[in-house]
Amino acid sequence: MLRALVAGLVLVAGLALPMVAPQPAHAVPPGTYAYVANFNDDTVSVIDTATNTVAVTVPVGDAPWGVAVSPNGTRAYVTNRADATVSVINTATDTVVATVPVGLEPLGVAVSPDGTRAYVTNFSADTVSVINTNTNTVVATIPVGDAPIGVAVSPNGTRAYVTNADADTVSVINTATNTVVATIPVGGFPFGVAVSPDSTRAYVTNSDDDTVSVINTATNTVVATVPVGDVPQGVAVSRDGTRVYAINADADTVSVINTATNTVVATVPVGDAPREVAVSPDGTRAYVTNANADTVSVINTATNTVVATVPVGDLPFGVAIGAVPRPAPALTLIKLTAGWTFTRGGQGTYTLTVTNTGDLPTDGSTVTLTDTLPAGLTPVSFSGTGWTCTLTPLSCTRSDILAIGASYPPLTLTVQIAPDVPKQVTNTATVTGGGATGTGIATATTTVDRKHQPKPPHHDRPDHGKPDHGKPWHGKPGHDRPDQGHRPGPR
Repeated sequence: MLRALVAGLVLVAGLALPMVAPQPAHAVPPGTYAYVANFNDDTVSVIDTATNTVAVTVPVGDAPWGVAVSPNGTRAYVTNRADATVSVINTATDTVVATVPVGLEPLGVAVSPDGTRAYVTNFSADTVSVINTNTNTVVATIPVGDAPIGVAVSPNGTRAYVTNADADTVSVINTATNTVVATIPVGGFPFGVAVSPDSTRAYVTNSDDDTVSVINTATNTVVATVPVGDVPQGVAVSRDGTRVYAINADADTVSVINTATNTVVATVPVGDAPREVAVSPDGTRAYVTNANADTVSVINTATNTVVATVPVGDLPFGVAIGAVPRPAPALTLIKLTAGWTFTRGGQGTYTLTVTNTGDLPTDGSTVTLTDTLPAGLTPVSFSGTGWTCTLTPLSCTRSDILAIGASYPPLTLTVQIAPDVPKQVTNTATVTGGGATGTGIATATTTVDRKHQPKPPHHDRPDHGKPDHGKPWHGKPGHDRPDQGHRPGPR
């Protein structure tokens, strides 16, 4: 059974793994690439899908497991199971540009459709870490079910789906609030999850049951159960939504499911102990990692046949595919509240910093930063060295070239706070221009305190003299969840 096998993989993760010599930046031309996590090598193989050859091998963290590529193709996110981190790869240079600490034993990873968040399942912590991809920091930690493995974000961006292997459930996360809004019973030891392009269906592989559960995302109920091969793990949906590819780890096959009828219409033999699958952006190929063969099988989705086998690193697990764009500047904006809180009727200050996190310097064209204040805040001043700013509209501009990795001098925005402003205010700012593709967006949510009032003398307080006045408060003791000891991995 999968549970017995999984415990063995933890021993592998705890061993001293081969050391990988650091590699210089290796720029790749624009194109489509498959990123494969090699668990025993601490590397990611980057496959050029035009030639089905490995273009470069990128050293990452300890025991890499899952991979996801940002929608714009500029970053790849790799979970490192043994050191509880996520490696962030710049796909233009194929170098690690950030390492993000997350929870214990991170496995699955998925990026939101707008590219602003990455969701990471922490298997031994029973949580999901939410990473802000602009700052590469964890901004939320969400409790989910027991032993989470797979995660997928709906294409409409409103929900994230997490498989809880030891709970036989799927947690549904509202991505706006970072809270679990539903828990769906599925089959035994759910492993992988994928969502249809129209966000109406989620597909879950049940490794202990040899089935795929089909979830109606509007009702959060299982509407079909599809028998597949032995120990299904990875799963992906075709770009047009007509097919689902389920990896059968112990059968060395891929089941192809017709989503209109929820039946298996083809079974494709692949390599030894397949684990995960990803579909190319044009939908013509599916890439399958074969853990025990140290290869990737490339399936022609029109004929359901393997048309290439690509050697990669030792024990390949996760795979993701992205279109790497031409190098360009990318402007990232960070907005903070000075002092962290505001006071009603007073003044408050924001600081805003623009950084070039792209692959080229800005091109000398105008960079424009615009700020949108919420109701109850009015601008008093807006300035920064080298910036030209106006209060109406509330914006600042400059056109000097910003080098890769450099930041412009910070801006200071002072605001007047109305006496009736809400307890929390959220301020949004954007930055564009300089030859950068896309828009840098930053928000700051600030707590607003009431204006301080003098406290009454002790004996004049309304609660003085009550029977329990002055008694200490005693909190309730908590309890710890017993560790079940289950670990996912190849058989």
